[in-house]
Formats: sequence, C-alpha cells, structure tokens
Amino acid sequence: MRGSASIGPVHECRKIGLEFFETAPFRLEASVEVDATPGRVFDIFEDADAWTVWVPPIKHVEWTSPKPFGVGTTRTVTMSGGLLAEEEFIAWERGRRMAFYFRRASQKNLLAFGEDYQVTDLGGGRSRVTWRVAMEVGGVNRLLMPVTGPLVRVGLRWMLGRLRRYIQRTGAP
Repeated sequence: MRGSASIGPVHECRKIGLEFFETAPFRLEASVEVDATPGRVFDIFEDADAWTVWVPPIKHVEWTSPKPFGVGTTRTVTMSGGLLAEEEFIAWERGRRMAFYFRRASQKNLLAFGEDYQVTDLGGGRSRVTWRVAMEVGGVNRLLMPVTGPLVRVGLRWMLGRLRRYIQRTGAP
C-alpha cells in the first residue's frame, strides 16, 4: 500500500451500505451546478490527478482496480494530516452516482466513513453535483463533531466551487 509505511498503521473501518448516508450519526451535504455534462463530471471523477487539484487535502489518488470502474472498485487515497484511506465503491452508475466507504484508514477514530456523489443532468450541458459525507467517529472526535461539522460543511462548499472552476479551466462538455 503506497505511503502506508510513512503514515503508520491502518485500522479496519466498519463496512457500510447506501443507507448509511441517511442514518449516520454525522451527515453533511453540499451541491453545485457546473457547466459540464454528467459524462464530463465522471471523466474528472475517474482522473486520479484531478482530485488533487479540486480537493486540496488529497495529496495522491491511486486506483487499485482496473477500468471499467464499478461497484467493488478500490482505490487508495493519501491526504494531508497523515490520513491514508483504502476505499471501496458501493455504488457506481457512470454519469449518475458513485459512493464509497473507507475499508481501512490510518486514523482509528474513524469507525465508519463514506462519501456519495450524485450527478443530475440539468440539460444544455449543465449538471448538478451533490456531495454527501457520512461518518461515525469515536473518542473525543465524537464530542467535537457539533463544533467541527459547520466547518466541514463550509469546506465541502469551497471544494465544490473549486470543482466548478476546474471544469471551467479544463473545458466541457
């Protein structure tokens, strides 16, 4: 696993299903409209290097499954702050939806974590991207969530703005 030796040990996270995005103890959601077709949005989602541009906490993405991507696809993501995550996709409908959960992570207080990206075709070469984050954390982080939650929500909106600008710079459809 790339980078795991320098980051430290990884810990198992609880497997989740799509219902977790409705029932998790901590849930966030943000949306943005972009000048791109759903297919173009997914081209960006499938580009490992693009993630490091529009999601600055991400330092490296490595797809560990071959294309075509689908349910069961895996990737490893290295993030700032020393977080390494092994992800498995639990939903993949190209042009519509992709969702993953952390199978393993280098921060043991992440008991369960997932992200869900839904893309809605608005017509005319435009789409709405909705990003949902759901998690269950342990330890002191559980107590901090009411305070940090609003900051994370602002961060999601900021990163979706970066996605919109990335799409504008790199062109559509």
